[in-house]
Amino acid sequence: MMKKYLIYISLLGAPLFWGQSKVTGKSAYEQSLALSEKENEAMAFDANVRLTDTEIALDKKIFQLRKQFLSDTEAKKISLYNSSFNELKPLIESSKLFELLQGMPKGGLLHTHSGGITDVKWVISAARKYQECYVYDQKDNDQFIFGQLAFFEKGKVPAGFVSLDKKLTADPGFEKELQNLLTLKRDNLCSYTDYWIEFEKRFKRINLLLPYRPFFKEYYLKGFQDLIKDKVQHVEIRYIFDELYDFQHGKYPLKTSVTDLQDIIKEIQKTDPQFTVKLIYSSFKFLDNESIGKQLETAFELKKEFPDMISGFDLVADEAAGHDIRFFEKSWTKMNELNKKYGVELPLFLHAGESNSALNKNVLDVALLNNKRIGHGLNLIYFPKTMEQIRKQNKLVEVSPISNQILGYVSDLRNHPARVLLSNGVQCSINSDDPSVYGYTGLSYDFWVTQVYWELDLKAIKRLVFNSINYSSLKDNEKKKAVAYLDQQWNNFVQKTNQSLN
Repeated sequence: MMKKYLIYISLLGAPLFWGQSKVTGKSAYEQSLALSEKENEAMAFDANVRLTDTEIALDKKIFQLRKQFLSDTEAKKISLYNSSFNELKPLIESSKLFELLQGMPKGGLLHTHSGGITDVKWVISAARKYQECYVYDQKDNDQFIFGQLAFFEKGKVPAGFVSLDKKLTADPGFEKELQNLLTLKRDNLCSYTDYWIEFEKRFKRINLLLPYRPFFKEYYLKGFQDLIKDKVQHVEIRYIFDELYDFQHGKYPLKTSVTDLQDIIKEIQKTDPQFTVKLIYSSFKFLDNESIGKQLETAFELKKEFPDMISGFDLVADEAAGHDIRFFEKSWTKMNELNKKYGVELPLFLHAGESNSALNKNVLDVALLNNKRIGHGLNLIYFPKTMEQIRKQNKLVEVSPISNQILGYVSDLRNHPARVLLSNGVQCSINSDDPSVYGYTGLSYDFWVTQVYWELDLKAIKRLVFNSINYSSLKDNEKKKAVAYLDQQWNNFVQKTNQSLN
């Protein structure tokens, strides 16, 4: 049998393989494989990025850092891919890769929300300083929930609320309990939780704090300082407008929050002149067309008065529970009329596709509207024609990997839909969504995810970072300055990190 087999090889196989080897040096299979690899690379979102020699050197060092980290976790039998962010957070913070990313300029944070940007430990300590701050320490009812914080005038405190400072003094352990009530943690990937119900409770517990004008100013000053510390130079907030108030003057006009934020920014720019902020006027998907129509009118009024601050409009809330985007067609058709009436453009920055279901077709709508960027876009991969349309329209998808895991859309972050988007040439940016609710601040944790789970190289990271400015709602002159600053910071980071890793 062996003799017969060798005869077949000599007659048929040998000429095929040996002949090719002699003529070309590579088999037809190897040539086809190399071509396939090049064609796939050419489709990727970062195909046109070219690294300098120093960037290539750093890329190799970061690759080794990641390789060593994975080797160490494997040796310690750490279940890296089956663990939640909450379980891995201490491990992340102790890694050399995280330390490196903390020093990396991030560009802009294009997707975050009012009420979700500042550390909850700070929120509690800052609120405690006010004698007029109270906490609800009774069982949930139709109006208030356990752990809800609020400011009240003396003598006008609703039943069930007690002084926050006195409560924490009498029961020091309550501070840790309150921190947990303000933070949403996915303790493990297998346990069941109705995440959106719990998520919304976290916001309800602080939504009576933020309109109090003295606290409002402190809150955003701290939030912006946290972002600057994490090397973020620009932020765009999905902002829920509410009337500010204090106990001396009562309620202030709606625009006061904008002018107060402008004052805070001016103060910050004394030491960090490059830092900029835009507000995306946001309302809710569960409202009707009449309500959204009124909100659009208000948004246009504010845009006309504050063209440098208000940049667009969005609808937020659980996509599985609220109306879909096409429900508001009546409102969207009025946009051109409002553009003419107020003499300003108010583009859309809609949340769409924050879902695992192909039955949610919101991403189809955003491809047809004047929608500049897509919030989350997780299920865009289920609609290949629309995904190609989004790519051709050059619309950016704002990706928030840690948020997506905590809210139950992705468990193993290696399987995040953004990997499909990036490899198919859809431009993305990295965002933190509501980091304070998830127990962290800044953007370094989310970039860590892209390194460890998505296996992105420095070329891809650089494109993501610069996308966050190039696709921002900064005006052309602002964007030019921001890109120049980012380019300088990026080059400094590459040089210094190369030296530190020698």
